[in-house]
Amino acid sequence: MDTGTAVDYQRLCDLVAQMEDLRGLLNGVTDLTAASMTNRAGVRVECAVTLHRRRRPATAGGSDDEAVMLGSEGQRVGGPGLAAIRTGKPAVVNSPAEISWSAFAQELSASSFDSALAIPLDLGPSASAAINLFAVRPGIFTEETIRDGQQFADMAARALRMGLRIAEAELKASDLDAAMTHRTVINMAQGIIMAENRCSDEQAFTVLKKASSTRNQKLHEVARAVVGGITDVIPHTYFEH
Repeated sequence: MDTGTAVDYQRLCDLVAQMEDLRGLLNGVTDLTAASMTNRAGVRVECAVTLHRRRRPATAGGSDDEAVMLGSEGQRVGGPGLAAIRTGKPAVVNSPAEISWSAFAQELSASSFDSALAIPLDLGPSASAAINLFAVRPGIFTEETIRDGQQFADMAARALRMGLRIAEAELKASDLDAAMTHRTVINMAQGIIMAENRCSDEQAFTVLKKASSTRNQKLHEVARAVVGGITDVIPHTYFEH
């Protein structure tokens, strides 16, 4: 790893250490990628990434608003970014006049960019993304430039994998906190119903479930209403003893 590459990788690691959320991390990664590729290509290159995760909404980031728009359109109409993810190989549009991805070529032609390169990122089985690079001149993405882009994409993928693990761990912790909060309020509501109706905890839980189903509300929402003293949510139900 040469000095410049080592510096780039350290900056990527610093982004992960300082990340507040995945969108911010993507913006930082694409800023660094755009700066590095502009330096190597000798012309302005902008960058965008759209991250896809299982059971999560897509997250987009970019060094430039127009690049983000082009990256999103490429996902929608079938551009090089989508091709790179599907094939696992870089995909190039060196000019809007190229016939490949004709719908995307129209979008590129209407933009301030003249060529595009998409490189897939290895993020593991639960996420997928490609780095989308856009240059202001045609024919910029030569074999040498593509190799440079792949080198940076490999480093970016490592940083994003670390960021994904951190985000997933934080999400699990948040889900656990929510689950514990819901469990607590349900137990409190059961206690209130048991005291008011002189029933067992099972009977109190049945009352909560029935109210949840009847009112099409989540169980913890019904329980929170009981604890909050909204007496018309749970009718007083007296059990025979």
